[in-house]
Order: sequence, then structure tokens, then C-alpha cells
Amino acid sequence: MISWEFIAIYIVLGSFVGIAAGMLGIGGGGILVPSLTAIFLMQKIPQNEVVHLALGTAMATIVITSFTNMITHHKLGDVLWNVVKLMTPGILLGAFLATFIVSHLSSLFLSVFFSIFMAYVALQMFLNKKPKPDRELLGAFWQLFSGFIIGAVSAMVSIGGTSLNVPYLIWQNTGIRKAIGTAATIGFPLALSATLGYLINGWQHTNLQDLTFGYISLPAFIVISLFSSLMVPIGAKLSHKLPVGTIKKIFALLLISLSIKMLSMFL
Repeated sequence: MISWEFIAIYIVLGSFVGIAAGMLGIGGGGILVPSLTAIFLMQKIPQNEVVHLALGTAMATIVITSFTNMITHHKLGDVLWNVVKLMTPGILLGAFLATFIVSHLSSLFLSVFFSIFMAYVALQMFLNKKPKPDRELLGAFWQLFSGFIIGAVSAMVSIGGTSLNVPYLIWQNTGIRKAIGTAATIGFPLALSATLGYLINGWQHTNLQDLTFGYISLPAFIVISLFSSLMVPIGAKLSHKLPVGTIKKIFALLLISLSIKMLSMFL
């Protein structure tokens, strides 16, 4: 069974992720995956399973946060539902199939892939670079294909897809509010599909004693989801009082540090 010590760690981790999400409008995968990897190693989870379990658990928590985001942005009228409908089939398929690939990859490979991707995200955040809008919305085929690629990459690093979807939509001349709202909405089917994939592909590693089902740790999922949801409003309030631009740069450096730490666990 999971000790109270680890429950306390999950509470702190979930709270931090919630504040970061509310303050910066980002998902928690960049924080959760390396943090959970370290925690699961402390729990004596086999090394060849820890990154898979971290990815699956992080993605499961995104199901909860992305559903809340979807409802919020819909009420604000910031969702391009025509784009969501075109991209979702590709998102569902890409995210689900990617988990089959992940299940056959080593923890070392996944940690390297994750670290490289997060370094890219952190650099974009630090420099605050935005793509130039130079075309209108693409046709149905390209939205479907783009959804497949974004879904697959997002599932492999356990993010809700906003770091890929927002620039993609801005590039298509979509306003920033609509881009964020649409990307956040697409994150829900993405997380749902990837979570199902991690559950199925890791089912043979289910451990009832540790309450892990497939590549999902139930205690971590429940505690982190609960406390991150509770802390999002606090983070949103802090965003109006603190220098968000400076905090983004600090957060970018934190992402890079966590990625380096994750690599050091396997090298």
C-alpha cells in the first residue's frame, strides 16, 4: 500500500501543478512526468516501467483538468468547434496508437525524447516566441492529419496538446483567445484516448498492492487531480498580482532542470 509520506508528496505536487496551470495557463505534464518518475523509483517500481507509469498517470490527471477547461472556454465562446470536429478523429487515433509505441520503448529512450521535447517547449516559453499568422484555416484533410501528429506526440510526452495546438492555430490566423480555447478543448479527447491506451497497454503490469492499473497509479491520479483542481483558481488570482512574464522564464528554467534530472536517473 502507498504510505502517507507519498500521499503528502502527491498533495504538494498536485497543488504546485494547479497553481502553475492557473497562473500560466499550461498543463502539468512537464512537471508531473519527471517528478512522478522520481517518486515511483523511490517506491521501488521497476526501472523499465517507471517512465511509462509516469506518462500514463500524468495523462490521466489531464483528463480532469482538460474537461474543466473545455467547459470554461465553451461558456466564454472561445472554442472553434468546426476545428475541434475536424481535428478530433486524428487526435483520438494518434494519441491511442502512440501508447502502443510507447509500451515497446525503453525508459531511457522515453526520458531522452521527453527531455528534448520539453527543452523545446521551455525555450519557446523563455523567448516568448509566437508564430506569424500567414494563412487561413486548413482544409479537412490537413486538420485531420495535423490532429493525428499532435495527438501522437502529445501522448508520448503526456501533455494536453496546448503547447503544439496553440502555435498551430495561431499560424492559421486564429486569434490568441480562440487558439487557447480550441486547444484546451481538443485536450480532452486527446487525454481520454491516451489514458485508455496507457490503461490497455500496461494492463499486464497491474499491481493491486500498489493500486496501479495498467500504466496508471490510482493514488497519484486521485490526489494530484483533486489538489491541482483546487489550486487552479488560486493560481489564476496570482496571475493578476505577480509578474507573469518573469515567472514564465523561471518556469522554463524549472522545466529544463526537471528534464535534466530525469535524464540523470537513467544515464
